[in-house]
Amino acid sequence: MTRMTTSLFTDFAGNVSAAISSLLLVGCLISPQLFAEEAKSSDVYFDETKVVTLFSFDDVSIPFSQNLKLQMRPPKRHAANPAVQRGEDGSTDSWAVQFYGSVIRVDDKYKMWYVSVGDERYDKSLPRSEPWKVAYAESNDGIHWTKPNLGLVEVNGNRNNNLVRMNPHIGTLNVKVLYEPDEPNPERRYKMGAHVWFPKNDVRLGAFAPYVSPDGINWKLLPQTTPVNAEFPEKDLVLPALHIEPVGGMFKWDGLYRISGQNAIAATRPYHGRVSREFISGDFEKWSQASAISMVRTPQHTILGPGRSREGEQTHEGISVWNRNNVLLGISGLWHGASEWKDVTIDLGFVVSNDGVHFREPFHNWTFLKRGKDGAWDQGGLLQGQGFENIGEQTFVYYGAWDPRGWEKSPKRGGVGIATVPRDRFADLIVDTTTTGTGNYQIPNTVSEFLTKSIDIAPNTTSRFYLNADGLGDQAFLKIELLDHKLVSLPKHSGKQAALVRTNGYQTPIAWGKKTSLSNLPNRVRFKVTFEGKKKTDIRFNALYIKSETRTGGD
Repeated sequence: MTRMTTSLFTDFAGNVSAAISSLLLVGCLISPQLFAEEAKSSDVYFDETKVVTLFSFDDVSIPFSQNLKLQMRPPKRHAANPAVQRGEDGSTDSWAVQFYGSVIRVDDKYKMWYVSVGDERYDKSLPRSEPWKVAYAESNDGIHWTKPNLGLVEVNGNRNNNLVRMNPHIGTLNVKVLYEPDEPNPERRYKMGAHVWFPKNDVRLGAFAPYVSPDGINWKLLPQTTPVNAEFPEKDLVLPALHIEPVGGMFKWDGLYRISGQNAIAATRPYHGRVSREFISGDFEKWSQASAISMVRTPQHTILGPGRSREGEQTHEGISVWNRNNVLLGISGLWHGASEWKDVTIDLGFVVSNDGVHFREPFHNWTFLKRGKDGAWDQGGLLQGQGFENIGEQTFVYYGAWDPRGWEKSPKRGGVGIATVPRDRFADLIVDTTTTGTGNYQIPNTVSEFLTKSIDIAPNTTSRFYLNADGLGDQAFLKIELLDHKLVSLPKHSGKQAALVRTNGYQTPIAWGKKTSLSNLPNRVRFKVTFEGKKKTDIRFNALYIKSETRTGGD
């Protein structure tokens, strides 16, 4: 254990205990050496999904700026990749570990659902959709995963596998899972959106199937139906009987359940190829038949014509979504099309939304994660599962792999990887030095600052404010002032009484004088943030957090 690091973790005694316990687990997926190098996190940070977050790249929350520019941060692949691998011959995931799936933290356990395909794929006597099943894995730290023996589903004459029970079983290509602990019906605490098939003439078309579960292991389909050859009968479909791949992402926003998927069916405005399409539901059981177009890449406004749907730059499989309370972050597929499958590749892009419908690239045509090089486990193409976790000082984004270049030969596929950035640091706002100097178009000594939109402050609440920033010090600091909606400075929180932050951190408290907790604020406030100091070009601003609670005392 002498090589155990503490880059993500703070409690050494807890690390040792977790590492030893993990080594004793049956069926661990990572070598003992990796367990010795990284161990369970003791997270000292508040949950950012329950606060208001103003990200550096969100130009709706931060619409006004002067002399600043945005730099996106490319993630790093984790050393443990692939964190979940295909099983041995004869196992239920020997042919595919397909992370069209989800990762969710429930209490102190990380839970994963993915699509599993085993050797029965080669059995021509089985219905074509039968081998596609849903599997489960779990982890104590988000890095080292086990496939527990659930003993629920019989495959090849035994139940020794990690397959969840789907009642009834329908062949499943893609799954997304939501966990709602406050759901009044305990049988529906877990909700799964499944991309299944329905037969039409001589082909299989994509469809949506909503499942619910009390425990994430035993699932029940909400529509009353009897599958035919492990496929959804057309008469019982939840969405219209057109081909859609419906669950690239699934989330709840503004009181509605939403699924984000892809299809190439004509919309109210003409687009080429695969676009991100969204359906909504008030109760998860009955879904709108109308849909919205959520995102279209710029080249898709050029129509290539019939028979060329594989070609060109397109979106792929909708948008996987991280609900950050007031804003949605997302990962989308960047489909690089071609006339032949052997030339098609897929990378992953980064998007954001403030209304739950329309997603946009915060930085035009930026690639969040590029496919692996030939010979790597994730060569050729990447899949966006819905897995986002802040663990210690890192943000984990889980992803899958599928090389579309081998589509026609259909080789074994998949695994689950982890891409990381420093906690919530997807992008930096920095001073733009291109405007300094003495030329005709240069502005020497110009102010570097941004102004946020108005943030609603509920009555009878106390608010605390935090910064996620780096590069700060005595000669590089952020001045933070509060204004009302009409841009009038709040006397106690601006000018000479502005907050000055000189300390780096992921959640550094902001103090006006000695006060880190404010009440009696206007019902709408703005933040004015100025980059100050001789070394202000060192500053990297990433996010500002507003954490409010019911007031119990005075200002």
